[in-house]
Amino acid sequence: MTPARQWRARVSKWTKSEFDTTFGLERLLKQRQAGRERRRERRGRAASTQVTGVDIPSHGDASPASSGPAKRQQLKQLMTGVLNALASYVTKMIADMAREEVAMLIGISSAIADLTIKLGDLKNFLADADRRNITDESVRGWVEELKHAMYHATDIIDLCQLKAMEQSPSKDIGCLNPLFSCMQNPLHAHDIGSRIKALNKELDNISKRGRSFNFIKLEVYQDQKTNRPHGIDRKTNPLLERSGVVGEKIEDDTRSLVQLLTKEVDTSESIMVFAIVGVGGIGKTTLSKKVFNDEAIQGKFTKKIWLSITQEFSEVDLLRTAITTAEGNLPGPGGGSQDKTLLVPALASAIKDKKLFLVLDDMWGTYEWTNLLRAPISHSAPGSRVLVTTRHETVARGMKAVNPYHRINKLGPKDGWSLLTKQVLMTKKSEPAVDMLKDIGMQIVEKCDGLSLAIKVMGGLLCHKEKTRRDWEKVLNDAVWSISQMPEELNHAIYLSYEDLSPCLKQCFLHFSLKPKKMILDDTQFINMWIGEGFVHGNSDILEEIGTEYHTELRLRNLIESDTSYASHYVCKMHDVIRSFAQFMTRNEALVAHNGETVNSKLHLQKFLRLSIETNGLESDEFEWRSLQGQISLRSLMLIGNFKVQSGDSLVTFSSLRTLHVESAEFATMVESLYHLKHLRYLSMDRCADIDCLPENIHKMKFLQHISLEGCENLVKLPDSIVKLTELRYLQLEGTGIYSIPRGFHALTNLRTLSGFQVHMDGDWCSLEELGPLSQLRGIGLVGLGNVSDASFVTKVRLDQKVHLSRMRLLSSIACKNNQGVIEEVFNELSPPPCIEIISVEGYIGRQLPRWMMSTATMRLNSLRTLVMEDLACCIQLPDGLCQLPLLDYLQVNRAPAIKCIGPEFVRPQSHRCYPSSHMVTAFPRLREMDLLEFVELEEWEWEEEVQAMPVLVELTFTRCNLKCIPPGLASHAKALKKLTLWSMWRLHSLENFASVVELDLYDLPKLISISNFPELQKLEIKSCPELTSLEEMSALRRLVLTVPGYGERFRLSPNKMGLPLYLQTVNPSHLLVDCGLEILGFMAAGKSGSEWDKFSHIQHVEAYADSDCWDDKKWHVLYTREPFSIETNVQPAFPRLLIGGARTAR
Repeated sequence: MTPARQWRARVSKWTKSEFDTTFGLERLLKQRQAGRERRRERRGRAASTQVTGVDIPSHGDASPASSGPAKRQQLKQLMTGVLNALASYVTKMIADMAREEVAMLIGISSAIADLTIKLGDLKNFLADADRRNITDESVRGWVEELKHAMYHATDIIDLCQLKAMEQSPSKDIGCLNPLFSCMQNPLHAHDIGSRIKALNKELDNISKRGRSFNFIKLEVYQDQKTNRPHGIDRKTNPLLERSGVVGEKIEDDTRSLVQLLTKEVDTSESIMVFAIVGVGGIGKTTLSKKVFNDEAIQGKFTKKIWLSITQEFSEVDLLRTAITTAEGNLPGPGGGSQDKTLLVPALASAIKDKKLFLVLDDMWGTYEWTNLLRAPISHSAPGSRVLVTTRHETVARGMKAVNPYHRINKLGPKDGWSLLTKQVLMTKKSEPAVDMLKDIGMQIVEKCDGLSLAIKVMGGLLCHKEKTRRDWEKVLNDAVWSISQMPEELNHAIYLSYEDLSPCLKQCFLHFSLKPKKMILDDTQFINMWIGEGFVHGNSDILEEIGTEYHTELRLRNLIESDTSYASHYVCKMHDVIRSFAQFMTRNEALVAHNGETVNSKLHLQKFLRLSIETNGLESDEFEWRSLQGQISLRSLMLIGNFKVQSGDSLVTFSSLRTLHVESAEFATMVESLYHLKHLRYLSMDRCADIDCLPENIHKMKFLQHISLEGCENLVKLPDSIVKLTELRYLQLEGTGIYSIPRGFHALTNLRTLSGFQVHMDGDWCSLEELGPLSQLRGIGLVGLGNVSDASFVTKVRLDQKVHLSRMRLLSSIACKNNQGVIEEVFNELSPPPCIEIISVEGYIGRQLPRWMMSTATMRLNSLRTLVMEDLACCIQLPDGLCQLPLLDYLQVNRAPAIKCIGPEFVRPQSHRCYPSSHMVTAFPRLREMDLLEFVELEEWEWEEEVQAMPVLVELTFTRCNLKCIPPGLASHAKALKKLTLWSMWRLHSLENFASVVELDLYDLPKLISISNFPELQKLEIKSCPELTSLEEMSALRRLVLTVPGYGERFRLSPNKMGLPLYLQTVNPSHLLVDCGLEILGFMAAGKSGSEWDKFSHIQHVEAYADSDCWDDKKWHVLYTREPFSIETNVQPAFPRLLIGGARTAR
C-alpha cells in the first residue's frame, strides 16, 4: 500500500468518511446531486398539488388567500433574499475548493459533498423564509439559527484553505493538488472533518424544524432582475439633475419661514423657537436646509449652527460640534476636553452677544434643549432664533415653539408626479415613454401617501424597470402594498424597493446602515468591506468594479444619497427613515450604538454578528473592551473613539471576525494579538496615533485583502512579512511616518490600490523596482519621488503597462535634494497608461511639465477626467496638450509662482497653429470646472478670440495674480459659464461681456474700475474693490452683497468715495446686503434725511449691519423695505453723529 493510501485509511477511522481515490470532488458532488434530483423529482410528482401557501401575498396578487399552482408560479419569481445570497456564497466557496482540490488535499471530500447537498436542499425555500422573517415572529428564530450555521460553514471552509496553504506555503491556493496529500497532518483532517460532521447534523435538525413552517419550495430559482433593462446606463448624467426638490410649495414654505425668522419682533424672549412638524420622510430636513442656506438668513445672523439630533445623541458631541461651528475655542489641552462642565460655558462664550440661528434637526424629545443647550444659547444676542424639526407635536410644545407650528403638507398629485419623474428619467429621450405611463405613476404616487422620501425611493426602483405598462403595473399591484400589520419601522415603498434588490445588493444595503454617523467612509471602504464579507459575487479580478456598480445602484435607487458636504458621489449617507428600516431588518444580528453605556447594557442581552460603536472617550461613558468578550460570533466590528482596556484584553476571542474598522482610538495594545484573526479580510486602523508598529507575524493573516493605516503618524516601518500577504488588494499608507518599503514587496501581485508608497533609495536599490510586477493596480500614490537618484529606476515601475490603472498621485517635494533635470526625467518616465482617469501631481520642481502632458503625447490620456497640479515651484509654462483631452472635466492648478504668461498654446497647441480656425477642433470640449490659483507672477493670458474653447465650462476660479484683463476669448466662447470667482487679482481694471454668468464673486481687486454687460447676472458679491465706480447692464440682478470700508479704513479712500458707492444708483437688485462701518449705518438709519438715502432707497429690500468692535459682528442693523415702506434700526438717531466725532480716539 502506498503511503498516501495508508494515510487515508488511518484518517477514515477517525472521520468515518469514504475517500474516493478515483474521482475528484466535483465528480463526486455531481453523482450525489444527480441521485438526489431523481428522488426529488419522484417525490415532486406525487405531491405536486399539496404545497402549502405562506402568510404574505405573492407578487401581483393582492389576495392573501390565493394558493395553488398560480401562486407557486408567482413565488418562483420572488427575489431571494439575504439568506439565499449567503447560501450562494457558501456554495461558491465550496465550488472553489472543489476546483482547487483543497478538500481532496486534506482528506474531507465526502463530508464536504454532504454539506453542499444539504445547503442545496435548504436553498430551495430560503426566499420564502427570508420574506416571512420580516413579519412572522415564529420564523425569525429559525432563520437566525440557519444564518449562524451558514456562517459557521464559511469558517470551516476558510480553515480548510488555511490548512492547505500551511502545508504548501510556497504555492498559491490555485496551485495546490492532491500530490501534496502525503504531506498532510492527519490531525488537521480529523479536526475539520469533525466540525463538518457536526455542522451537517445541525443542518439536518434545522431542516427538520423548518418543515413545520410549510415553506414553499422554489423548484427553479429565477432572479427577478430579469425584468431589468439590459442596456440601462448606471452612470449619472451631470447635465440632468435628479433633484429631490419639486414644486412651488417648498419655495413658498421657505419664503414663509425665512420671513418669520428674520422679522424683528418686540418680545421679552431673547430667543424665539420655531418648529417644523411632520411625519418621517415628508421633507422636514430638506426644508430646514433650504432655510438654513437662504441668503437672507446668511445676512441676518452672525452665527449659524446646525445640529443633527439622533435618538441616541451624545451630549459631548453636540456641545463640541456647536462650539466648533460657532468658531469658538474648545476647552482643555489642545481643545481635547470632553468634560460637559467645561463645554457648556465654552459654547456660551462662543455665541455671547452674537445673533444666532440654530437648527435642531430631527428632535425626538426636549431633553437636549432643556437640560443641555438652552442655558448656553440664552447668552446669544436678542433676535436669535432656533428652528427645530420633529415628528412629534409634543416636542414643539415642550420647547415652547411659536404657534402655529409649520406643518409640512404631503405632496399633492402634481408635485408627487414631478418628483417621481425626476428620479425615473435617466435621459431626456425617455420623457415621451414616461409620459405615457402617467396614469399608473399617479396611482403609485397615491400609494406613497404624498411622502417625498417614499416617492423618491419608488422612482429609484422604477428607473431600473422597463418603461412599459406591464412593468409599472407589476410595481403598482405588488402585494407588499397590501401587507397589514406592518411594523412601525417599515415603510411600504422602502420595503418594496428592498424586495426588488438582488440578494447580494440586499446585503450591501443592510451593511451600509452600520456606518456610525461621525465616521466618514467613502465608496472604496464600503466596497472593500462588502468584498471581505463575501457580499460581492463574481470574477475575483473585477470584484471592485462589481462593488462600485452595487454602490452606484444603491445611490440611483435613492436608498443612499450623496453627502453634499463633499464634492463627489464617493461619500454617501442614509436617510434616517431608511436607516431605521435597515436596522430593523438586521435587529437580531447587528447593533449600532453611540455611547458606551448603551453598548455595555445591550451586549449582555444578545449575541451579535456585527457591531458598530461610537464612543465619547469620557471616563463616565467610556466603552469597556472587556464587555465584547462574550460576542464570539462577531464577523464585523466598526469602532470610532476610545475605549477602556484592562490587562489581558485582546482580539483572541473574535476568531470569526472578517471586518475590523477602528478609527481615532488608542489601539496599540490590541495590535499584538491581530494575528489571531485568521479569517480577517478587512483591517483599518485610521488615525490611531499610538500605533508605532505592526506585528511581525502579520503574514499569518493569510486572507487579508484590505489594510488602511491612514494618519497613523507614529508608524515608521512595515513588517518584512507583509510581503507574504498574497491576497492583499488594498494598502493605504498616507499620513504615516513610514520611510521605507520592505524588499520583496513585488510579491503582492493582487494589489488593486496602493496609496502613500514611500519612494526611497538603499544603495543601488530603489523601492520603485518593487512596483513592476504589480499589474493589477487600479490606483497608485507615490510619495518622495524627489529621492530618486536616477530616472532609470523609474522605468522598472512599468507604469504605462498597467492596463487597469485609473488613478495616479505623484508627490515630490519643493525641498527635494535632486536637481531639476533629474526630477524632470523621473516624471517623464512616469507616463501613465491610456486608461488613466485621475491624475494628481504635487511638489514638482521641474521647469517643464512632463512630456506626456504635451500635445504630441496627450493622445495617451484620452480617458483623463480630472487633473490636479499643486506647488509647481519652478514651472514656467502650462502644458499645451491638455486642451485636446476629450473627457477632461476638472482642471486645478494651485501655486505656480513662476508662470508669467499663459500663452496661446494653452488653448491651441503649437502643432495646430498652421490650421485655419474653421478646421480646428474645439479646445477643452468637456471641461466644466477650472481653478487657477495663486499664479502670483502671472501678467498675461493670450487667447486669440477666434479660437473656440471651453464650450461647457460652468465654474471658473482665479486667485492671486497680476492679470490686467480677462482674455476676450474666454468671455466669447465660455457660453455655459455660470459662476465666476475672482480674488486678489491686483491689476485687473475691468470686467465685461460675460453673457451667461449668473453668480459673480469679487474680492481684493484694488484696481478694478468697471463691470459691464452681465445680462444674466443674479448674484453679485463685492468686497475690497475701492476703485470700482461703474456697474452697467445687469438687468437680471437679484442680490447684491457689498462690503463698504468703515471709518477706520477710510484713510485709504478719497473723500468722494466715502459712504455707500454711487454705482448703487445704476443697478436695481431686489435685495441689497451691506456690511459697513457704524458711521455709515448711522447715515442709512437717518432715512430720507440722511446722506445715503438716494443711493439705496430705490431697492426693494435692504439689510445693513455694523459691529461695535472687532469681536461683535452685526450688532447694529438697518432693515429697509421700499414697498410697503418700512425702516427698522437699533441705531439711535444721535448715535452715529456722536461716534463720528470721537471714533478715532475711541479706536
